[in-house]
Amino acid sequence: MSRVQLALNVSDLEGSVAFYSAFFGVEPHKRRPGYANFAIAEPPLKLVLIESASGGGTLNHLGVEVFSTDEVTAAQRRLADDGLATATEEQVSCCYAVQDKVWVDDPDGAPWEIYT
Repeated sequence: MSRVQLALNVSDLEGSVAFYSAFFGVEPHKRRPGYANFAIAEPPLKLVLIESASGGGTLNHLGVEVFSTDEVTAAQRRLADDGLATATEEQVSCCYAVQDKVWVDDPDGAPWEIYT
């Protein structure tokens, strides 16, 4: 199996670990001072968090594509149940497609979407 690795500079490791644990529904695979990584099965992803005094990087947005609107709705409920603020968009024109999505920001303000 192959997976994408995403390494992010974060300003608050503990806050980011809490956010990504809730967002992906898994705990970190490895923790070290100023460092955490997640081995996420769905979607296949190695997420690395590196605490940086200069803060997080600049991103447009990050996303997870799912196969159905039901999955977007389920993700919105799960994220809200975990106490994360969400914003839902339905039937929006984006990236040359019509999409349903839910948005949530990480502790450094990086926007994530779960969309179909």
